[in-house]
Amino acid sequence: MTIVQERASTARRAMIDSQLRVSGVNDPAVLAALDRVAREDFVPAAQRDHAYIDRALPLGDGQALPAPLFHGLALCEARIQPGERVLVVAAAGYLAALATELGATVRQLGPAEAVAAATPAEGPCSLILIDGAIEQLPAALGDQLAEGGRIVTGTVERGVTRLAVGAKAAGTVALLPVTDIGIPVLAEFAAPKRWSF
Repeated sequence: MTIVQERASTARRAMIDSQLRVSGVNDPAVLAALDRVAREDFVPAAQRDHAYIDRALPLGDGQALPAPLFHGLALCEARIQPGERVLVVAAAGYLAALATELGATVRQLGPAEAVAAATPAEGPCSLILIDGAIEQLPAALGDQLAEGGRIVTGTVERGVTRLAVGAKAAGTVALLPVTDIGIPVLAEFAAPKRWSF
C-alpha cells in the first residue's frame, strides 16, 4: 500500500467513524461497502484530497457528488438484496460502485439520459437510486421501475432538500420524505415553472 492509499484508507475510516456512525448509518453491509469503495476514485484529481469531507464535491459541468452521509443514509433506506436489479441515476459512478459492492446488478444512467430513457430490454428494475435531489420524477424514469419496486432519492421543495423513499403501486410512484439533508440538486429533474401567489 502506498502512502497515498494509506492516507485515503485512514480518511475513509474517519468518515465512517466520525460522520456516518454518529448520524445513524450503522448497517454493517453498508459500512463495509463504504469502507471498500475508494470515493477518491470518483472525483476530479483536484478534489481527491477532499473526497471524505462531509460536503458535496463539484464534478464539473454543474454536477456534484453528494456528501458521504447522503450515500450512507440512502443505502440504508434502499436495503439492497444480492442479485437485485438496480438502476442508478448519477453523474459519477460512486453510488453505482457501492450498490455493486452490496451485490446488486447495476445499470447506471447519467441525469440527462435518465430523463428520457426507455425501459431496457431486460425489463424494469426493482430499485432506483438517484444520486441527487429532484423536483419531479419524469414518467419515463418511473416506467423503468417494476410494480412494487422501490426508489430512494433526494427531493427539493422550496429550496429544502430531503432524503425520500418511495414505491410504485398501481402504476404510480409516490415519495415520502425521510429527513432533511443537504443534497445537490439535479437541474435535469426541475419541475416546469408555474405561476403562483
